[in-house]
Amino acid sequence: MKLVQAQAVEWYVRLNESTVSAATRSQWEVWLAADPQHAQTWARLEQLQQRLAQAPATVAAPTLERAREQRRAALKMLVLLLGGGVVGWQGYQHSPWQPDYATRVGQRRHVTLADGSRLVLDTDTKVDLRFDARQRLIVLRQGEILVETAKDARPLSVQSAEGQILALGTRFTVRQEQGSTRVTVEEHAVEVRPRVAPALVMRTEAGQTLTFTGDRIGTVHTAAAQSSAWARGLLVVIDWRLDKVLAELSRYRPGYLGCTPEVGGLRLSGTFLLDDVEAVLANIEDSLPVSIRHMTRFWVRVEARAA
Repeated sequence: MKLVQAQAVEWYVRLNESTVSAATRSQWEVWLAADPQHAQTWARLEQLQQRLAQAPATVAAPTLERAREQRRAALKMLVLLLGGGVVGWQGYQHSPWQPDYATRVGQRRHVTLADGSRLVLDTDTKVDLRFDARQRLIVLRQGEILVETAKDARPLSVQSAEGQILALGTRFTVRQEQGSTRVTVEEHAVEVRPRVAPALVMRTEAGQTLTFTGDRIGTVHTAAAQSSAWARGLLVVIDWRLDKVLAELSRYRPGYLGCTPEVGGLRLSGTFLLDDVEAVLANIEDSLPVSIRHMTRFWVRVEARAA
């Protein structure tokens, strides 16, 4: 068993090198399929990597994050940790209520998963990972994520409250809304399956977006330009109503942000920095016949400008 653990860690380090080749990935896939023990150990290693991402820097740094720089130390440490069990380091117990990855309001987070897939978490987002020998499952508890899949024999899916999205070698976003899930595909395609009606499957192609509930799938639409610009800290607006712009901006700051009905229908276009909502509001005040009223730091309303 120790030999298999050492082999799994060796493969992990090789696959995370910046110069990894397609031939190396093919050799790893052969090793993974050669023995059920290989797949089981690899799944434990991926789970360990996910836990270490939440560990204090003094624990994680000499293992996975600096594996390329400290290869031999990483190999020894990971074998020890694998032997000690995936759920703990120094007695650490993973709480079922604590998400594997999360962001605060106004924060974004970029994560590279153990299989090489890339995940971006938008503001106020929580996700869990369920990677094992048969599947790669990302559970979206709340918020929005951008997924860029890596090649792997196991299927990758995102599960929301309303159902499941199967990636077909792709780049896509998933947003958990109140009572529905919105999916937008940027590359390749996905398959959407509602939770209550799993036999109802809708393939969504690049450049398309749809919203689905637990028992039905909505109409497919053309995706808005730059719909995932939030991953770069941008909000791209093309002829949006002001109330829609403010609703989107409100996700990136605590408290209330809204407008009076008489200005909600004003139209707006532009590219705005999500990391400075106050500057965006000042820009709106300069561009439209409106005034920004701050009752408190956490209560802001856009009103018609006085004559």
